[in-house]
Amino acid sequence: MIQKGKKVSLEYTVYLEDGMQIDTNIGDDPLVFEVGMDQLFPALEQEIVQLGIGDQKEIRLEADQAYGQVVPDAFREVELESIPSQFRYNGAILGVQDPSGGVFPVRVHEVKEEKAVLDFNHPLAGKNLRFDVKVLEVA
Repeated sequence: MIQKGKKVSLEYTVYLEDGMQIDTNIGDDPLVFEVGMDQLFPALEQEIVQLGIGDQKEIRLEADQAYGQVVPDAFREVELESIPSQFRYNGAILGVQDPSGGVFPVRVHEVKEEKAVLDFNHPLAGKNLRFDVKVLEVA
């Protein structure tokens, strides 16, 4: 078992429940995280710390263990004119700056005649995920 405070390097690929690949670092730099520092989803980390160097595992996370469920209160209606014209379609992703200077994605859920409904949920909210991981190094 990998102990708290250890740095783990791993290779991963993430899939949606239907098998569509949404992310991978294979062929790029490994993901490095420190065990116990809340850098990964807790359920994912819990599975990874059971592995050893060279071990591979398929780890499935329910939506509640990953980005959570879709929150109905995270939908907001805004004036259509406040949305740049090139983003006035269903499914468009806007980058919205938060007060601390970070940028997070907001999806245009619906475009009406004079309003747009924006979805502030994480794009992967409500989705079950599958991670294929391989532990490369533990230091």
